[in-house]
Amino acid sequence: MNGNHAEGDMRVAVLVDCDNVSPDILEHALRIAAQFGRVVMRRGYGNHTTLANRWQDALVRQAFTPCLQYQYAAGKNTSDIALALDTLEAHFDDKADAFCLVTSDSDFAYLCRKLRERGAMVFIVGEAKTPDALRNASDNFFEWVREEETSNDKSDTTPKRTEPSKPPVKLRPRFVVEAVSLMASNTSDGKVSMGALGNYLRRTDPAFSPKNYGHSGLLDMIKTYDLLVANQEPGGHWTVMLAGREEKVAAG
Repeated sequence: MNGNHAEGDMRVAVLVDCDNVSPDILEHALRIAAQFGRVVMRRGYGNHTTLANRWQDALVRQAFTPCLQYQYAAGKNTSDIALALDTLEAHFDDKADAFCLVTSDSDFAYLCRKLRERGAMVFIVGEAKTPDALRNASDNFFEWVREEETSNDKSDTTPKRTEPSKPPVKLRPRFVVEAVSLMASNTSDGKVSMGALGNYLRRTDPAFSPKNYGHSGLLDMIKTYDLLVANQEPGGHWTVMLAGREEKVAAG
């Protein structure tokens, strides 16, 4: 990856495995990609059956370049090979700094590993069915959840009683404490910046998100731990340390 581009100012290539995912995922993938930088490449790969109807409409609407691949033999997925080759070519030609692969196909795990070995950032936007092999091969994994379709069954006209919504259960996984303990052991004051902690947790688990554990964000999550203490520093940024460590720091 070109070292002159920081996260948020990177050139992002979005490549979609249209044979593997639904067109409904496309807008979500573009919103994810926009967090990392400017989308400079938009391509969708599929066979003549896939790139018709709904996918055709979605690709045209979102200004994607359709990459039609014919199957030269039954059972052969030429779309996957074309996507992989175009991705590597874009990296070698320095056309992009980060690659957003929209797929749930674990066959792309090796492509992710090769890109990362060469310094590129890779993130996956996929469905819940995405295997761990692909999730863990990326820098970040973003799961797309299909919105529940409204039922068209009008035969049941019985009014349903609305149940009061329950607040989400807030979980406190142990690995967060272990991460702070590990990172704090390398600092003189025992403090770990919230940003560095978040980056570490996502590196160890690309699918990590505080929302998966019922929290609005990492700071909200840290504040629920008895074993951790969050502090706002004079500069306005937040740090976290192990409980009990702050007394030792104050005592000098």
